[in-house]
Amino acid sequence: MLNLVLFGPPGAGKGTQSQKLIEKYGLMQLSTGDMLRSEIAQGTALGLEAKKLMDEGRLVPDAVVIGMISNKLDANKDAVGFIFDGFPRTVAQAEALDELLKSKNEPIAGMIALEVGDEELEHRLLLRGRDSGRADDANPEVIRKRIKEYNDKTAPVADFYKNQNKFYSVNGIGSKEDIFGSVNAIIEKL
Repeated sequence: MLNLVLFGPPGAGKGTQSQKLIEKYGLMQLSTGDMLRSEIAQGTALGLEAKKLMDEGRLVPDAVVIGMISNKLDANKDAVGFIFDGFPRTVAQAEALDELLKSKNEPIAGMIALEVGDEELEHRLLLRGRDSGRADDANPEVIRKRIKEYNDKTAPVADFYKNQNKFYSVNGIGSKEDIFGSVNAIIEKL
């Protein structure tokens, strides 16, 4: 099984590259953002709490996210592999994910980080907010808070995977095809 962490700040292109990986390798995407948005759309208690936190640019508690991921893994035991998109966001989450996958005997093969500067991210997110109607991508102040949250709390997760020799960096600026070519070259090594 090929389990990958697709890593990068909001707007780095994780969703776009995930779709290309799904098409080429038949992997299943586990996007915590999509899972949470689904809960919000369904109006569940989890969804309402998640919406409040997300609208403030804050993170949803780890135990909730790990539980959702475990349920998805159990429901898709025949998958050839998973792409973890938007998770883990903290070192504690990376440790919890490693423990969860260890219990299922399916470790992370590698983390592929899409590297994009803050100014480009803000530009991309504002465009996405305009085109998609996502409230969390329409407000420059919330966007800057999300990017800061990423830089402060999420970027250190890269060190967790570097220490395991599972970290790979890709320039996230360029054509989608060129970026995918770089991602693909890494996967072929794994």
